[in-house]
Amino acid sequence: MNHPRTRVLALGLITVLTISLHPTAASAAPADRWNADLSAVDADDVNVRHTRAGLRLADARPPRVPARRSAVAEGMLVTAPHTLSRPATRVRAEVTAAAGPGATATVQVRGWRAIGWTEWRDAVPGAVFDQPVRRVQARVVLTGSTAGATTEVRAVRLTADAAAIAAATPGLTYRVYATRIGLVGELTANGHTVRNRDHFVALPSRRGLSPRNTGDYTLRVCTTTGSRCEYAPVWDVGPWNTRDDYWNPSSVRENWKDLPRGRPQAQAAYQTGHNGGRDQFGRVVLNPAGVDLADGTFWDGLRLTTNAWVDVAYLWTGSGPRGVVGDGPLNVRTGPGTGYPTRGLAAQHANVPIQCHVTGQTIAGPYRTTSRWNRLAAGQFVSHAYISVVWGGSVPPC
Repeated sequence: MNHPRTRVLALGLITVLTISLHPTAASAAPADRWNADLSAVDADDVNVRHTRAGLRLADARPPRVPARRSAVAEGMLVTAPHTLSRPATRVRAEVTAAAGPGATATVQVRGWRAIGWTEWRDAVPGAVFDQPVRRVQARVVLTGSTAGATTEVRAVRLTADAAAIAAATPGLTYRVYATRIGLVGELTANGHTVRNRDHFVALPSRRGLSPRNTGDYTLRVCTTTGSRCEYAPVWDVGPWNTRDDYWNPSSVRENWKDLPRGRPQAQAAYQTGHNGGRDQFGRVVLNPAGVDLADGTFWDGLRLTTNAWVDVAYLWTGSGPRGVVGDGPLNVRTGPGTGYPTRGLAAQHANVPIQCHVTGQTIAGPYRTTSRWNRLAAGQFVSHAYISVVWGGSVPPC
């Protein structure tokens, strides 16, 4: 087989493009520049390996269950966060790679703000954050071809500087159709092995994908009556599409920019024949799903018995203090004590919004013994004894 020629990639397109790394006139401040470490493949990474030739897919064969996420092999390297010398609002990438026919490579970045991580954004032509960040994390996503071709990424050069920023986005909630994941024993997109009655969710875009054993991107999924809710981390990609961040406005939505905000492409394909009734891989869409629920979230958190419409809050789009559920699934109750009825669950690692705190029943938990209970929403309380850390601001009394 002929070795593909080395080139600078416009990521995800596999076309030749040289990206300027010099600040523009609108960006007078000096820029931070650094190289991503592609050799540090560890537990955060999925189906990639590093050789002298560069970073590539460890297994380029299409998945055994193609209907779950993608019809081709995929892999992902998540780099360690990089601390900037000064705040920045834009990060750009220059990539040197050898592209196989039909294979793709994408570099995405996210930034740490006072309220947590931003979404992952494509670093070509540049990721712009809604407020200045001091730490940046990059990831490289590789996609093979149906014939098994892959791409060797040899270098990733990153530049952070200042750019005009948009107003912060408020928290968003949409009603979408939920399906059950199942697939016990399979790997999720972030490398988690699915367990029996597991607690996580899947969205059809990596922009909201949490690294393994984190809840950086957490959903609150509720039944349409509001009687049951679960707070669960996003650990997988699906259903149907893998580049459909439908909660974002069309100006930043990866694909399907013709659809209204909050409308999953699978829903549009199923209900109105969008894209000929097919997903991004050309498969006939058999249901309108915009979110997938792991079995524990589906059965125990929401107590669903069949696929159903649910109300989903994309919590990273909101603001205010967040508490990390260190041990779970944790009961969400209607009041500050174990004698109150449950309203649902908060999965381990979920980052839950804390409105305020009250004094209630004293609980001895894994992190402390305390009478503090955190109110997540009206009629939703969790014991502070199970919250490992609070970030994003101070929590006032109710």
